[in-house]
Amino acid sequence: MNKMKTTTSLLHIGIQYYDKEKAELFFTKILNMPKTRSFTVSEELSKKIFGISKDVNVDVYSNNNTIFEVFITEKKSKQYYEHICIEIDNKDEFVKKCKKYGLKPNIIKKGEKNLLFVKDFANNLYEVKEKR
Repeated sequence: MNKMKTTTSLLHIGIQYYDKEKAELFFTKILNMPKTRSFTVSEELSKKIFGISKDVNVDVYSNNNTIFEVFITEKKSKQYYEHICIEIDNKDEFVKKCKKYGLKPNIIKKGEKNLLFVKDFANNLYEVKEKR
């Protein structure tokens, strides 16, 4: 019996900065990663994903190998936006495995898409996307 191997890839890392200028300095000048885009996560989506009821601006810094989503907040917070985005072969199989081992996948409707997030056993948050 030949079991199909699955692969997991890192897509991006989401972190939080409460000083936009310092984030810009760190990523562009120190890590030499240009800002490639910015977007806003709506209050509604932020609440569903992170449990934080606020709009949040996100600056994306990337090069050929790495992507950082930098969530810009007003100040340090007890709540956070940190997460790791991974890519897997089969979302349905991943959800089944999570449930089998006692994790609770969080499927969030965003327009026509379903977003998948899951916290691991140490409460680390993962955004999970399926390879296309």
